[in-house]
Amino acid sequence: MTQQGVRWTADQVLALAPDAASREAAGRLATAGPWSEVGSTDGGTVWGVCRGGGGGPYRTVVDVADASGPACTCGCPSLRYPCKHALGLLLLWAGGDGAVPEGEPPAWAERWLTGRREDAEAAAGTETAETGAAETEAAGAEAVETGAAGAEAAAGAAGDPSGSVSRTRDPVAARRRAERRTERITAGATELEQRLADLLRGGLAEAEQTGYAWWEETAARMVDAQAPGLASRVRELGSRASSGSDWPVRLLEECALLHLLDQGWLRRDRLPEDLAATVRTRVGLPATADGPAVRDQWLILAQYDSVDARLTTRRVWLYGTETGRTALLLSYGAAGRAPELTLPVGLSLDAELSTYPGGGRRRAALGKRFAPPAPVEIRPKGVTPSQALARYGRALRDDPWLESVPVTLEQVVPVPDGDSWQLADASGETALPLTPAFGNRAGLWRLVALSGGVPVQVFGECGHRGFTPLTAWPAGPGQAVSLT
Repeated sequence: MTQQGVRWTADQVLALAPDAASREAAGRLATAGPWSEVGSTDGGTVWGVCRGGGGGPYRTVVDVADASGPACTCGCPSLRYPCKHALGLLLLWAGGDGAVPEGEPPAWAERWLTGRREDAEAAAGTETAETGAAETEAAGAEAVETGAAGAEAAAGAAGDPSGSVSRTRDPVAARRRAERRTERITAGATELEQRLADLLRGGLAEAEQTGYAWWEETAARMVDAQAPGLASRVRELGSRASSGSDWPVRLLEECALLHLLDQGWLRRDRLPEDLAATVRTRVGLPATADGPAVRDQWLILAQYDSVDARLTTRRVWLYGTETGRTALLLSYGAAGRAPELTLPVGLSLDAELSTYPGGGRRRAALGKRFAPPAPVEIRPKGVTPSQALARYGRALRDDPWLESVPVTLEQVVPVPDGDSWQLADASGETALPLTPAFGNRAGLWRLVALSGGVPVQVFGECGHRGFTPLTAWPAGPGQAVSLT
């Protein structure tokens, strides 16, 4: 917060929650009953002692005014971050009904705040020394995004089985490892082409009979070839077989996309540079944010997590209020742990972003932050449903494997469409169907309630499965409402 005394809304607090269970538990702690010794400063520090059911009481401190992002500490043993006590305390503070008075932090809270300041000063002094390690970590995360497990991605960041940071600083050795990995991926892609040809030659009915073991064995071969992106797509193919009445159509479509990616890798030297960079990323090669740093007031549009057995991936969408650019931040946590990057939806962040290579250049790395997240009245520019579809079509030219694009729809109304829902423009002439998964979420009813039959502004992801709303704004003045 740059404006002292401005409190977050409940939606902005709940956007920090690592999962639905944490949001529910925090709601039960958002009353004065469990708390004592509560207080806050107008600079954005909140503290309190929560009566715990296990080993409490728990001393909790939250600092929402730090330029590096919200941070908290709590005496509870929870592995979730932020924990339910920190979220509950923030909800109590966000209520603004006097339950959290302003005052001076107690000694135990001040000790933690002082320690954070000292750690920040020490980190600033060693920032240059840590640059190499940070770049390696980012490279590993890029490989994870294309479907590799965390350990595979970190080790594959430079083609080094040890994942050693110090060795990656030797440019000659790094080049040799990269060459060896390129050769392995090429051999793997060639083998995958043969396997796909054998599958189609035998007929898709054979895929139903072989079961998942064949796909898993093929995916393991791609992992051996250090192509985690190919391995991930093969596993997806395995999940398509016998997955519904129209599974042969969907399986054939995915086979065609995998064949296209294979051919893109084998003929990458003939592709335009941006498309070649996209192919490298989709196959699983790491990349670094090589674009120039762009400073802007970045509106935090949405934040949500996707979880699998290996990894938790957090996606944060940003909109540059001056540049008009939309950017995606990715962060990762090991299975069962939430990623550390947390940004409250609806606020803006004064920071620098650098883009990664590839078609569209939407993915970015968060650089220097100049101030804590602060309230802003600006909203992203919107388009009609038909314009949103056209935008997705254009994006497919740069990245044929793209699942969706970020889009803000202007003046749309959620309306039922049989057993599903759609977002229709104010004229009722065009509409976008909502993705089936969103139709089963509580966010749908929040969107319907926010609209009340009146056109609203909605940000989300538009793709071949439909539109997934992530955030909405009311017709008149009002805060952003997270739908995730």
